[in-house]
Amino acid sequence: MPEASHGAIEAPQFQPRVASQGEFRGADDFHFGRGQALLIETAPGEYTLRFENFSVRNGPDLFVYLSTDPNGSNDGLLLGDLKGTDGAFNYDVPEGTDIFRYKSAVVWCRQFAVLFATATFA
Repeated sequence: MPEASHGAIEAPQFQPRVASQGEFRGADDFHFGRGQALLIETAPGEYTLRFENFSVRNGPDLFVYLSTDPNGSNDGLLLGDLKGTDGAFNYDVPEGTDIFRYKSAVVWCRQFAVLFATATFA
């Protein structure tokens, strides 16, 4: 009689994936911006917004938002103050956020209510 296998079948491990991404563009000639915005699913239902190869004109009171407007505004979810004008960095998206509501990542100057850069998600 053949012996039954006692090895457990393991569920495939979660692999982080890019859920949405976009290229930053400046709001105008003065407020330049470039680089990539990546919404990465880091664990099931958990997301991080990653800035890669990022550069934006320095300004006062700059903050990062996820916006429901594909052209960018500060109408959405505040993720925090801008961590740097150049480089790569992450912002944790609050747990339970429906990321598919958001159409862009935005760098916004709160002091002067001015859009600096937008990355529309594709």
